Amino acid sequence: MEPRRGYNSLTLPPLGSVLSDKQHRLPVDLERLEKHIEMSGRVEAEEEEGRRKRKLEEALEVKSLRRIISAYLNYPESSEEDVKRNERSIRKLPPAHKALLSHYPSKFQRLRRCISSNSYFIFSMLQAFESPLDMSLDMDFCEDLHLEQAQNDPLICREESGFSSESTSASGRRSFFKNDEGHYREQSNAVCQPPDGMPANEVCSSTHDWLDPSLQLHVPLVDVDKVRCILRNIVRDWADEGKKERDQCYKPILEELDSLFPNHSKESPPACLVPGAGLGRLALEISSLGFVSQGNEFSYYMMICSSFILNHIQTAGEWTIYPWIHSNCNSLSDNDQLRPVLIPDIHPASAGITEGFSMCGGDFIEVYSDPSQVGAWDAVVTCFFIDTAHNVVEYIEIISKILKDGGVSACLDNFMCFL
Repeated sequence: MEPRRGYNSLTLPPLGSVLSDKQHRLPVDLERLEKHIEMSGRVEAEEEEGRRKRKLEEALEVKSLRRIISAYLNYPESSEEDVKRNERSIRKLPPAHKALLSHYPSKFQRLRRCISSNSYFIFSMLQAFESPLDMSLDMDFCEDLHLEQAQNDPLICREESGFSSESTSASGRRSFFKNDEGHYREQSNAVCQPPDGMPANEVCSSTHDWLDPSLQLHVPLVDVDKVRCILRNIVRDWADEGKKERDQCYKPILEELDSLFPNHSKESPPACLVPGAGLGRLALEISSLGFVSQGNEFSYYMMICSSFILNHIQTAGEWTIYPWIHSNCNSLSDNDQLRPVLIPDIHPASAGITEGFSMCGGDFIEVYSDPSQVGAWDAVVTCFFIDTAHNVVEYIEIISKILKDGGVSACLDNFMCFL
């Protein structure tokens, strides 16, 4: 029988020729594949290393913020220890000397009431603070990652030396309320009690997990001293008692800006940057002049406090603090040391600020070296900021770059004036 038409019409090459052709091309394909795999592996390794570095940076920043929050939370305990130490010193005196200092026991009780009032303000401030970081970050993972990185970079260990991460869960969360005498006293439970007559949601609208006592750290006394310094800085920026100092430092800058931009448009107001803005008063005053003002601050100690004052305080004189109780210097009497200060002297939201007023947290060099900042500002104002630079020339160079053509820089510092 004849084969069906077309059945054998397809002509196949000999089997041997196919094998030999594949054998000829195979080494070339393998070499190309090996290079591709090697390159892909290198890219993946670099990406993984980048992710690990970013994770480490975030973990270290979270750790730093936890330390600062712990410094605030340790304020009552540290201050109470100071009082107890002074009481022990008095008890060691001979009876005749104790008689000369018979007023000290009542002074110590007054100190405790002042400490409670300060502590209530601090805790309310922390409750209102919204962390820009993920405080639920897996700290155990980050510690392992940090140790792994430290093996390759001993500098990390040196930078972190002296930092204790031991928790103080036994101390418990602290809350404060006003008693019948009008003084704040400590309440050792987990519920923050508001002063009489104040709705609970105005004081403790939420409880942050990152305020949990189990996450509180023992911190060096120098960290708590920074909290005490913040209380004094509040007086300079946000109390009637600080007006004279503000007039000496801020007023010349405000007058200079007003003269340099006499007829600026309300529809398109000039933009002014305030590096080292601290607690934000100068940036707010500049905004009140009709500028789109932005304050820049690196310190979380400052940022936590300025955020509370600028965003959460409802009226002028809403809070009472006692900023001088931790120093025996420059006081003629106990009443000078224990005198109260009402804050703030103005209600920030009612100060006539210009739309666009903001506070930016971060390192000045890192934030404003970004290409998007080039030529973005009509004015840059610094008050006791330039002298914080490790490299003054770098600060001035960045200021020059971020100013618009014809922009101005006004500086009040230890060694520089208007530029």
